[in-house]
Amino acid sequence: MRAAAIQLNATDDVERNLETADRLVRDAAGLGAELVVLPETWTVMGAREQMIAGAQPLDGQAISWATAIAAELGIDLISGSFAERQDSAQLLSNTSVHVDPRGEIAAIYRKIHLFDVEIDGAVYGEASTYAPGDQIVTTTLASGTTAGLSICFDLRYPELYRILALRGAQLLTVPSAFTLPTTRDHWETLLRARAIENQCFVVAPNQIGAHPGGLRSGGRSLIIDPWGVVLAGAADAEGVIVAELDFAALQRVREQLPTLPRRVPAAYDWNVGVTVGVGGPR
Repeated sequence: MRAAAIQLNATDDVERNLETADRLVRDAAGLGAELVVLPETWTVMGAREQMIAGAQPLDGQAISWATAIAAELGIDLISGSFAERQDSAQLLSNTSVHVDPRGEIAAIYRKIHLFDVEIDGAVYGEASTYAPGDQIVTTTLASGTTAGLSICFDLRYPELYRILALRGAQLLTVPSAFTLPTTRDHWETLLRARAIENQCFVVAPNQIGAHPGGLRSGGRSLIIDPWGVVLAGAADAEGVIVAELDFAALQRVREQLPTLPRRVPAAYDWNVGVTVGVGGPR
């Protein structure tokens, strides 16, 4: 299967972002991609007020476009994530949607781990804008491949990806708007770790460049194989990266290093207390 990751620079101009996404998704399909993944919050990017102003319902312009273009091009489209407005909730959801090649919504994932941190003097407070999701989601692509859905800051929580792998995921999608400092120092290491420890392909599109509200994303979108090898990496610009995903090779990795079936869940219960032996607690 050929997969593509879209790297773009979203702004607070929703129409401009849709035009950019449309162009790049068409480019990806032209390169033979059967699976295309957009980055986090590709529909609008900016300060809290701009995110709220640009939010849309699930049946709004962004997902209507996503269903139409997926059907037109005959692709699986993971519509990165968008700021989802829900009539019954005061806060938004940070929502990733899988649209299948028929143009139908196959899965919806709402970001579980919210980005409430301070980095290099910049404060990020997603909890003031978004409500966290509470459902772990896998979905089935047209090829029969099981994909595990996640978004950006989720990447720092390996428990999520282990559950996705145990639920059958062979491919992990990580649409992101990783900050410039964390892209520089953590991004590739974390992505390769999630690929290696779960023996999955990882498709990780990132935003790039400056955004309204003083935000800045680091780019370096990546596609990684289950051995942790980078199959494709993006230049420092908007664009598309593609790679062939060989699932026979994935199976060979899992047979060569059968780590998932050799887990010992009974030993992982942290509620049973600390065992003290020679050398102290362990």
